[in-house]
Amino acid sequence: MKFFVDSANVEDIREMAATGLIDGVTTNPTFVAKSGRPILELIGEICAAVEGPVSAEVAATSTDEMIREGLILGSVAPNVAIKLPLTWDGLKACKVLTASHGLMVNVTLCFSANQALMAAKAGATFVSPFVGRLDDLNIDGLELIHEIRAIYDNYDALQTEILCASVRTPNHVKAVALAGADVVTLPPEVFPKLVEHPLTEKGLAAFMADWEAGGQSIEAPEPAVPGIKLDRGAGKA
Repeated sequence: MKFFVDSANVEDIREMAATGLIDGVTTNPTFVAKSGRPILELIGEICAAVEGPVSAEVAATSTDEMIREGLILGSVAPNVAIKLPLTWDGLKACKVLTASHGLMVNVTLCFSANQALMAAKAGATFVSPFVGRLDDLNIDGLELIHEIRAIYDNYDALQTEILCASVRTPNHVKAVALAGADVVTLPPEVFPKLVEHPLTEKGLAAFMADWEAGGQSIEAPEPAVPGIKLDRGAGKA
């Protein structure tokens, strides 16, 4: 499964990218607005920090305007994925941007399997179902991932990747991975939690205590004395 970082904080993104564990970035209008920076400048810096797709969302709601803004965003860098809302206008814009202009498109705000099917038919590169927001309404967000996976797997022609959004906890990550999601996008602060476990910490502490008690060290061997060659046959008859 691919891991995207859900942020528009360039420093956080660079720090995460340096781990080598991040495959892309997702942003949204809220993140960009909070940054206080011009969107094209910001997206350009993010695209330079990672090799994978960087989702940049349009602000328009009509098809023609979405296409216009999408083409502007797509001109920033080749790894921009245009983020469009899962509306009728958004799907029409998706079809044009993917089929006629060869751009990656992330269709977002998906809350039903039918929506995900339509996004795939429109040629979306990614569809973003919001797991946590469904859970907030006492609707099983994980069930939606299972449904989308089953539908997509029924038809080889549907190549859209399932990009799980609104994922908030390590348990969410495990669950969507088991459900067959292709991508999960996470806030920077969630990533370290994926590797935390009390037994790991306990085991490491025990190993370190034993190591120190044994007086061991890991050092490079001393270099051979220049000009002296060890004769391994010395002393033999």
